[in-house]
Amino acid sequence: MDDRKIAHIPAKDIAPSFSLGLGLTNECNLACAFCYRDTERVDRLGPEQVRAALDALPVRSVNLGTGENGMHPRFGELLALLRNEPLKLTITSNGHSIAVIDDHAVRAFADVEFSIDYPSRAEQDAQRGEGNWDLVMEQAARCRRLGVGVTFIAVMMRSNFDRMSEIAEIAGRFDAPLRINVYQAVRTDDFALTYEEYWTGFAHLFAQTDAIAVGEPLVRAIAGLPPRLGGCGSSTVRITPRGTVKPCVYWDGTGQSLDTLVDEGAAIVETPPFVAARSLPEPCRGCAHESVCHGGCAGRRRLLGQIDKPDPYCPIIRGDDRPLDVRMAPSRDLPKLESACTTIVQARKTAS
Repeated sequence: MDDRKIAHIPAKDIAPSFSLGLGLTNECNLACAFCYRDTERVDRLGPEQVRAALDALPVRSVNLGTGENGMHPRFGELLALLRNEPLKLTITSNGHSIAVIDDHAVRAFADVEFSIDYPSRAEQDAQRGEGNWDLVMEQAARCRRLGVGVTFIAVMMRSNFDRMSEIAEIAGRFDAPLRINVYQAVRTDDFALTYEEYWTGFAHLFAQTDAIAVGEPLVRAIAGLPPRLGGCGSSTVRITPRGTVKPCVYWDGTGQSLDTLVDEGAAIVETPPFVAARSLPEPCRGCAHESVCHGGCAGRRRLLGQIDKPDPYCPIIRGDDRPLDVRMAPSRDLPKLESACTTIVQARKTAS
């Protein structure tokens, strides 16, 4: 097929559905030192840009992330646009974006992800700001009262890598899972995990929780799980507040123009950044874990300027033995099961 003709074929005819990440704004009421958002200027997506993205792709789910989306001056209008689409809508928030909207607006979401990186009020507020813990707990409880799903999300980093299971227990109070992303050094490596912290963190996590989904490529491979479908570079598209397109929220650089997505449609996955996100480093060819790991996290390799090298957390290239005993939980219908290099767990229920 002539590549020039692909853009003229309806996206639904050439690709499966996509998970779309929208950063409506990079504004935030907090200033967390480990955040990846751009703080050099304020950028916002407009309704026309959101509409264009939805028309360009067959979209199964949309997550609002990057900044605190409720700070967008046209948030209500954008939310109304999205809730009328046949997709699952989620949002990642520090609590503020939910607190500023009414119950009807909250019900637009299939799931609300609340960011919490420590299992105590004192630690959370010391990192994010006084009152944040209480805000998260209040809004999580409100969502549950309204029948809206709740997920807690944490960044595994140097200061909390051995505390994830404690956070999962907090999430369990709301019948909520915990979604975990490994810290990526977008702005600073001060919070980056060492090799030992990375593997110790996951070993400790799985000793205390049951896994719903394991998307971190290296962890999935070492745990002996089968290859995943979808993920970065193939079925996820991220649109930044600047109106640019990336295969991964952590992908280095400004990204491609939104016009590229409009022109290419689902064939955006055949453009260079998406192809690079699916690339296999030459040293990984022939590895027993090749089909599952595929070189590890491409976003991390890109940030390090090592897209053509194995993930730095790979134990195989070190000749290291890192067995992981993962106990899987029954599957749950969560919008981000196949999205990004993420891991979702739930607190382990003890026999009464």
